[in-house]
Amino acid sequence: MAIQWSRRRFLAAMAATGLSLRVPPLLAAAGDKAITRAIPSSGEQLPVIGMGTWRTFNVGGDQQLVAERTRVLETFLESGGTLVDSSPMYGSADDVMGEALESLGAHDRVFSANKIWTRDGSATREQDRASSRKWGIERFDLQQVHNLLAWESHLDTLKQMKADEDIRYLGISTSHGRRHDDLAQIMEQEPLDFVQLTYNVLDREAEQRLLPLAKERGIAVIVNRPFQGGSLFRRYQSESLPGWAEDAGCSNWAEFFLKFIVSHPAVTCAIPATTRVEHMQENMGALYGKFPDEQQRRQMADYVAGL
Repeated sequence: MAIQWSRRRFLAAMAATGLSLRVPPLLAAAGDKAITRAIPSSGEQLPVIGMGTWRTFNVGGDQQLVAERTRVLETFLESGGTLVDSSPMYGSADDVMGEALESLGAHDRVFSANKIWTRDGSATREQDRASSRKWGIERFDLQQVHNLLAWESHLDTLKQMKADEDIRYLGISTSHGRRHDDLAQIMEQEPLDFVQLTYNVLDREAEQRLLPLAKERGIAVIVNRPFQGGSLFRRYQSESLPGWAEDAGCSNWAEFFLKFIVSHPAVTCAIPATTRVEHMQENMGALYGKFPDEQQRRQMADYVAGL
């Protein structure tokens, strides 16, 4: 028997029964703890569900939209999340994040992750300082070279910034499945704390080389585009979850997609992005409860491929 739980249907059912949509706090109250993974280079624990800002926080100076994004961030933090990821590439996202953090008084509640995105290899520190001023923080926990742009120069500077304690961790990112060979070579040669890459139930190329290499080299992995920019919901939300989904810890498609990702032993954190509080609440449900085992992960991938 299949479970009829799409993203929209789940929220409607919760409302109809009068239950709170704040699923993670309810789970926590019942004794569930947030699932965390260790950063290999330090042992520091991170919740496995983080928050991205690509597209979603690029709202300019529209104060109504800024207020809505602030509520999204508040929901994320109240549900046990810490890692928030942004980039100068994302338009006004850094400015909006700064306004949201100031409004919530939450600067010390986030694991701050940003990126260097400029072809000018001498502008690493300048861009880092500009972004940290927008966030209203002294330093980023993690600074990454965005999409390998001028990575040699930026990474050399980030190494020195880490030594100087101007950042805590350094990393490098790619997205949309691009430049995996280049990324693998960098991972083999450079002392990275983090890599960021695309991985989801349909885009699984990273399983072949990058994820095993990260595990071998002791590099934390942040996964971007866990929902393919929302296309997974558009493609599958009208479909039924399999009857065994609850055995794998999944009660809706958001949990299904996210738990497939973060149950991989090499993955440290996934960073879905959303503009809506109710979708953030769903996403954060993946931070709690059971994880699918390896056999269930194979079932999940096969089920989606067969739809």
